[in-house]
Amino acid sequence: MTASAARATDVAVDTARGLVHADRFSFWYGKVQALHEITLTAEPARVTALIGPSGCGKSTFLRSINRMNALLPGVRHTGGLRLDGTDVYSGDVDPVTLRRRVGMVFQRSNPFPKSIYDNVAYGPRINGVRARADLDELVESALRRAALWDEAKDRLRESAWKLSGGQQQRLCIARALANEPEVLLLDEPASALDPIATQKIEELVYELRRDLTIIIVTHNLQQAARVSDVTAFFYLGHLVEVGPTSRMFTRPLQEQTEAYITGRFG
Repeated sequence: MTASAARATDVAVDTARGLVHADRFSFWYGKVQALHEITLTAEPARVTALIGPSGCGKSTFLRSINRMNALLPGVRHTGGLRLDGTDVYSGDVDPVTLRRRVGMVFQRSNPFPKSIYDNVAYGPRINGVRARADLDELVESALRRAALWDEAKDRLRESAWKLSGGQQQRLCIARALANEPEVLLLDEPASALDPIATQKIEELVYELRRDLTIIIVTHNLQQAARVSDVTAFFYLGHLVEVGPTSRMFTRPLQEQTEAYITGRFG
């Protein structure tokens, strides 16, 4: 990692709620090393964008935060990856509880074959919420936060599969929000959507940043510039450079970063 990357992550890492900090974090799929000593901090009330060519480690890093990658056979890691000062790979950390605190939305919308209501209520029910009034309140709150309530409030008993692609993706965001997470991970959430639906997702990300730590993987550099406060550039499993988005896109410190942002490779 470069000196600039280290300086950009030189913050207090054990005080804020929803603060994610990787400390020389490396990750392997079998014998293949996908990440090399990543040191990076994602702060609350900020959007951190991860950019870089395909296969550079962005999604691997994202899925390491809530231990999704740990479900795969033959994987291992070194270094630390902490949420609010606690290493997420500690034996004391329950993966189910971790994934409630760290919500995730994938590239393609994946609503359950259930009603709109039951999609959003699924997580709270699993976590022990049984009272109908409480579920109703959680479902409405999550749909409002996902900017979907006005479009769905009269259709709550309909199949989620009847929604448009953009609405389904916002439903998946609402499903994650229903668990009241501190961190929201977005893995190219708008890559399969049309421009209008993409704009709605970007506006939603901008609103949600007030309450959450958001980390987004995107291949769309314009999107990263629009929605993020901090941008981190990954290349071949290394964190090349990280810093405020405004500087990264106008005055990158590393030649590799400039070459990628200006389209000379990638």
